[in-house]
Amino acid sequence: MKTARFEDLAIWQESTTLAIEIYKISLSGELSKDFGLRDQLRKTVISIPSNLAEGKERETLKEFIRFLYIAKGSAGELRTQLNIANQIGYIDNTKYTELNQRIEKISGMIGNLIKVIKKP
Repeated sequence: MKTARFEDLAIWQESTTLAIEIYKISLSGELSKDFGLRDQLRKTVISIPSNLAEGKERETLKEFIRFLYIAKGSAGELRTQLNIANQIGYIDNTKYTELNQRIEKISGMIGNLIKVIKKP
């Protein structure tokens, strides 16, 4: 793999930016008072770039792929949690749609990277 540092991965950069945004969103409104959902959203969104970083730091392709799958799973988890937050009125439809599209993009990027790495 050409990228030496996880910080240079576009997926890591995108997911870190998303994590910061989710943290900011969860600082106000009803979501800030729902400690269970708020904290779960935060843990899940942090899991994506954290697993990308941990996998890259393991320095083997097998381990990196394993952590990429974990990060991809966290993206699905995050989409579910945001859907719930939207349906109960914590996040408006416009913001939900934007965030969901960004998560789908990140998930797709992770999937594509897995495919590239797994190519013989």
